[in-house]
Amino acid sequence: MDAHYKFSVAICGGGIGGLLLAVSLSRYPDIKVDVYEAAKLFADVGAGIGLWPRTWKIMEQLGLADELAKIAIISPANIPKVAFNLRKGDQPVGETFSQLVTPGGMITFHRPDFQTVVLQHLSSTSCRTHTSKRLISYSAPSDSTTSSSPVYLHFEDGTTATCDLLIGADGIKSVVRADMLRAIAAQAQSDGRVQEEKEASESIDASWSGVLMYRTSFPSEALSQKLPGHRVLHDPMIYVGRDTQLTVYPMARGTRINFAASRLYWEKENTRFNEPWIREVSRDELLSAFDGWEPEVSALLQCTPSLSRWAIHCVRSLRSYVSGPVALIGDAAHGMLPYQGVGAGQAFEDGFILANVLGHPKTTIDSLSRALEIYDVIRRPYSQRAVELSRDNALLFSLNYPGLAFSTPEEDMADNKNNQLQELHDRAYNNWDWCWTTTIDEDLQRAITMLEQS
Repeated sequence: MDAHYKFSVAICGGGIGGLLLAVSLSRYPDIKVDVYEAAKLFADVGAGIGLWPRTWKIMEQLGLADELAKIAIISPANIPKVAFNLRKGDQPVGETFSQLVTPGGMITFHRPDFQTVVLQHLSSTSCRTHTSKRLISYSAPSDSTTSSSPVYLHFEDGTTATCDLLIGADGIKSVVRADMLRAIAAQAQSDGRVQEEKEASESIDASWSGVLMYRTSFPSEALSQKLPGHRVLHDPMIYVGRDTQLTVYPMARGTRINFAASRLYWEKENTRFNEPWIREVSRDELLSAFDGWEPEVSALLQCTPSLSRWAIHCVRSLRSYVSGPVALIGDAAHGMLPYQGVGAGQAFEDGFILANVLGHPKTTIDSLSRALEIYDVIRRPYSQRAVELSRDNALLFSLNYPGLAFSTPEEDMADNKNNQLQELHDRAYNNWDWCWTTTIDEDLQRAITMLEQS
């Protein structure tokens, strides 16, 4: 390694979380950064991405906001906006019962457009990117303060690489997480720590959440022809119903509609899904779930001849995101349900805090372990709380929340229905308001203070 670098960082995974971490680290020219992506091209999977005000402030601090604002559907602004309308749609005549109004609303993007902006910023830095590099394993010393013992990366093509610090940004099926937890489980077994061994072993693979999500996008014109003046042409909507939920909103400057329908099988939570996690299906698989729903939902379904069905998997709560000179970020650390729209944002927060701690003058190759410890102390509790709140929202939007007695559409016409819907709104709002009432600045300051006092 060149003498002017204080240490080297390898980022395994070139999705938007890994790339944002690389952009954050590129502000520190004394850190050598390599990004390893398994695919032949940097091409993130998925249609839309949304950022709440808390996450948008990170984009501003990284110098990405101006360019991202140009590709946003609606330019960011610090004025009250409707982030989502909540509507009970599992009945012949639907009912909008809530508007989620927030400062600036939710800023949405077409995911490839977002990634293009990030890659453009990365190309002007000294960070190196590598494609067709699928990690199959790594070997690392147990003590990250041992500067003479690098981490060895082993790739599917037979090549190897080394680094001082490995960051697993490789998603829900993370190879880095699997290797880390196998080593932790083996050591726990050797030490007779039975519960820790069990927890580590059970967390190696992500577990099925019980949710099947059907995703697609289609031209706004198709919806306009099916039902002229459809509210989704200009308003983001969440349609709620028993064990079924639908999120739809305009994107790509209003020319396309992002569509994500969910069927929730709560009795199958934390089980193994024995089919491909992602597969193409016809809309016929989905139609029965929306039988009896209002006409405007039927119009949306008619615009979706085929969909991509995702079995949504989650990562069990980990005791730590760090082991020796290895750390996890994003879905590799805390893969969650998507019902707060914060999965990407939490990955960005991970990377932002981690980069600031690593780039601080007090962090050297000999003090990496302390820097990683601070990252874990700051980010793990916050991100795991986001996991819990996302699950809470899933229960709310599938009308399964404990104490809310939604049963059948007929029973929901009882006198207390409006009270139940109001409580649903209140709980969802309270689950969400941290996304626009807080910033990451306080967490960052706490991390820097911990580092400077150590």
